[in-house]
Amino acid sequence: MQSATYTNRRQQVETYFDRTAAEAWARLTSDAPVSGIRATVRAGRDRMRRLLLNWLPEDLAGRRILDAGCGTGALAVEAARRGAEVVAIDLSPTLVDLARERLPDVPGPGRVDFRVGDMLDPALGRFDHVVAMDSLIHYRADDAVRVLAGLAPRTSTSMVFTFAPRTALLTVMHTAGKLFPRQDRSPSIQPVSHRGLVAAVRREDALSDLTVGRGERVDSGFYISQAMELTR
Repeated sequence: MQSATYTNRRQQVETYFDRTAAEAWARLTSDAPVSGIRATVRAGRDRMRRLLLNWLPEDLAGRRILDAGCGTGALAVEAARRGAEVVAIDLSPTLVDLARERLPDVPGPGRVDFRVGDMLDPALGRFDHVVAMDSLIHYRADDAVRVLAGLAPRTSTSMVFTFAPRTALLTVMHTAGKLFPRQDRSPSIQPVSHRGLVAAVRREDALSDLTVGRGERVDSGFYISQAMELTR
């Protein structure tokens, strides 16, 4: 069952990416020139996307992957090029429409099915791998763990995801964001203790048959995100 905090935050994230930040996000995820700050974020996201893809098998033919929080679809396209059948889902209809517009021809057996909706929708079916890049960073640790627990029974091999590590810089940014007028705020990231998140994962019964695997942080200017792997 989804918590009230997860549901409320999901609505805030949807509004932000579908309305307030849609144009900025479209530019950030393109080849268009951006400011120095956004350039560091773009570079960091590129590094993180490569990292998560490297944690998946090189040959993804015959594998079904959920790209949970796909945004404009860059990761989904790369996975499809390696042969995967990708279900790419996002809360924002605007970003999903943009992903469909940008979708190139994918040679070979791979394909991408872009959808608008919630990553926890059971109608999405079962997957070999789940990838959630920077889609759980807006949620509290307990809600993020509930999301992973909801996806685990339908995932046969691995889940790779990112969270916002609790660092001094991210704590300052999180606190400063609360000073803006309410109507100007974006859905802030939720800094999480790595040790606390691992402990929460290990306490969750639905994740008991998964092993905490690799972990790696990407720091690129104003982009700070940490990857974690759960494997069977």
